[in-house]
Amino acid sequence: VQLVESGGGLVQAGGSLSLSCAASGRTFSSYAAAWFRQAPGKEREFVAAISRSVGTTVYSDSVKGRFTISKNNAKTTVYLQMNSLKPEDTAVYYCAAGSYAVLAGTLYDYWGQGTQVTVSS
Repeated sequence: VQLVESGGGLVQAGGSLSLSCAASGRTFSSYAAAWFRQAPGKEREFVAAISRSVGTTVYSDSVKGRFTISKNNAKTTVYLQMNSLKPEDTAVYYCAAGSYAVLAGTLYDYWGQGTQVTVSS
């Protein structure tokens, strides 16, 4: 499966952005999906995940209550709605697909190219 992210950009603190991850080859009915992020000089960090079947979601503590992960009905696209953005949310955001909605990035098999999110103070 190929994953393509879009929707990144520059936003002021307190603002919102919505990221999309489009799948081709196979849909997200076959995979769990997740969003990770990596800021300059930092390790890749888990953000959110959604399970393959019933759509169970899990979030990191740093984004819980501000970000929402979801899938469209056709399960071809996964979204990350980001509200109340903070400068510390600035990072390259990556979409990933794998068998289970887990926090460990090493357990995901497919990755997108990433999209930059910059939050100004």
